Amino acid sequence: MSHPSDPGLAPSLDIAATVERARAAWRARRVDEAEMACRQVLAVWPGHADASYLMGLMAVEFGNLDLAISHVRQACQSPRAPAYYFSDFAEICRRGGLLTEGEKAARRAAALQPNMAAAWNNLGIILQEALKLEESRACLERALQLAPDDAQTLNNLANAFKRLGMAAEAEKRWRAAIELKPDFAEVYSNLANYYTDQGEFDRAEAMARRALELNPRLADAYVNFAGVAAARRHYGDALRALDMLLSFQATHLRGLAAKALTLKELDRLDEAMECATRAVAIAPEAPESHNAVGQVFQAMGDFDRALAAYARAAELPGPAQMDAVANRSSLYVEFGRQSEGLEWMQKAAEAFPNSPGLLFGQTELRRFERGDPLIAKMQTLLAREGISLSDRITLNFGLGKAFLDTGDSEAAFRHYDEGNRLKRSTYEYDPAASETWMASIAEVFSPALLEAKAVAGARSELPVFVVGMPRSGTTLTEQIIASHPMAHGAGELKRLHALARQNGDFPASAADLSAGQMRALGGRYLSHVAPLAGGRVRVVDKMPSNFLYCGLIRLILPDARIVHCRRDPIDTCLSCYTKLFVGEQSFSYNQTELGRYHRAYQALMAHWRNVLPASHFLEVQYEEVVADIEGQTRRILDFLGLPWDEACLRFHETKRPVRTASVNQVRQSLYSTSVGRWRKHAAQLGPLLEALDVSVHAD
Repeated sequence: MSHPSDPGLAPSLDIAATVERARAAWRARRVDEAEMACRQVLAVWPGHADASYLMGLMAVEFGNLDLAISHVRQACQSPRAPAYYFSDFAEICRRGGLLTEGEKAARRAAALQPNMAAAWNNLGIILQEALKLEESRACLERALQLAPDDAQTLNNLANAFKRLGMAAEAEKRWRAAIELKPDFAEVYSNLANYYTDQGEFDRAEAMARRALELNPRLADAYVNFAGVAAARRHYGDALRALDMLLSFQATHLRGLAAKALTLKELDRLDEAMECATRAVAIAPEAPESHNAVGQVFQAMGDFDRALAAYARAAELPGPAQMDAVANRSSLYVEFGRQSEGLEWMQKAAEAFPNSPGLLFGQTELRRFERGDPLIAKMQTLLAREGISLSDRITLNFGLGKAFLDTGDSEAAFRHYDEGNRLKRSTYEYDPAASETWMASIAEVFSPALLEAKAVAGARSELPVFVVGMPRSGTTLTEQIIASHPMAHGAGELKRLHALARQNGDFPASAADLSAGQMRALGGRYLSHVAPLAGGRVRVVDKMPSNFLYCGLIRLILPDARIVHCRRDPIDTCLSCYTKLFVGEQSFSYNQTELGRYHRAYQALMAHWRNVLPASHFLEVQYEEVVADIEGQTRRILDFLGLPWDEACLRFHETKRPVRTASVNQVRQSLYSTSVGRWRKHAAQLGPLLEALDVSVHAD
């Protein structure tokens, strides 16, 4: 290709020589010289294949994927375009989220040159991201046959094994890749993601740091570092890592999507939406961006727009496609449409039959009978060699629920005990330190302190705090109150937790708060919840762990009402132990530690009972609500200064999002089967009963 096909356009420029000069300059990293030479060719011969291809490579180098796609797409239109043009174009499309076009190009490359390892490698990567995992594995194994010592192919094959649920096979390939190439940053980055799934967060962080030492501009390493931090609930650290990535690669799709979800966890929803919509604008054909938009809309309580975003993501090929179908199901459940949620979860499980998460997602939405085929499916997946720790945890909890439904207590607790043991192995928790901390809260918030400072905070009757142990009836109580036309249920807000630590270590910092500081803290809380009220006179904050901050509430919001939900300690702890929480409940995954935590909680609540005025602190017993729903509802509404409304008795009909572990329970009318439930399983609860200092026998 030394001249244009139209003789009338023949330039004085020697096209072939100029292209070769551009290639030499690019190989020598003289980028400006390479670009200038390519532009000279393209000025004379627009669309020249070799010049367009080189311009595309340069655009990739500087993070301009849109320009790179445009140039290399143009190069591939030449009838004599070689296989490696299509292969490279496939990889560029993959990075830009254009998986369908990329797959087509990769298949063209493999067809043009069947013995080209890179073509099969790039096809394998694209098929992997399109979740065509078995075909991806076959392509990558073929690439490895053609180039047995290629570390990149080993790395990609390991990724395929990981997504197939074959964690041990994946780690073996990553280790082989490192032996071939000890400074391979991408492998360390992938190992960070792998160890995060295994719950080995220290190793995961070390791998991510090593990747960044080797390549400070490796985008995926920042994303995986953020993933480790997010798994530890260290969202500030995750956000800093993602900001570092976006500072030099502002249009990185996964980085933007991950930042949107991190901001969502920090309750910075407007910023999260701005980030997610930027991702959509950059990669409208990538499911990650639409899935992120859906999650932010869901957090905002916007059902219709969240559903539309999930539906769009579910149509597009990519790793987030499966997440989107699962999220669509959770959206229906959150808004009280359980049957539709189960239907979508079942459809997702049919589309992705080897996903433990999708099988587990069905367990909370249905009851099991003996011989249920879903039990066999979960058992088969659990028996697979080398599955990840997170999958083993998920499947054990799912099987525990299934066998509990069928009445096989012994089998249920074999799985619950194993699931809890595995979950407990993923984090550090010191029960003695937790007990000491709760005791120190009671010591700091003495009667003298509360009496001296109780009227200095921000004055407003808007906030209502519903507190207690998880699974103690807090969601039910909130739903009853939120069914009143003058009250809004805001769910589990994180604002008070953040304010408690704003002035230093809690609780010590609380003792030194001035009147101005207390008013300021209360004002910050009110400024956060007031927009949620929508003209209603009460806003319910149902974060159960706010029981730790009842004294602080009294100081900074002296007119706020606190409703403490109580339930039989053994039933409460059993319900915690059999729940795989989405949020952090570190005390919950060991029977002895769970019992110890509950006793420390009881001691702290006894303190609040003694020092807080009855006019602002009400205790509601779950069993009494079950026995007399109307009487207890009247009692709660009287305490909150709200007139009687029959709608509160029809709480299960109230249309509002519920995002807690009890979402399915509060969508049903009140039932008594959960009262005294533990007695059927007393033989499996020895360590818990001992920790609670309870001596009983099963009925």
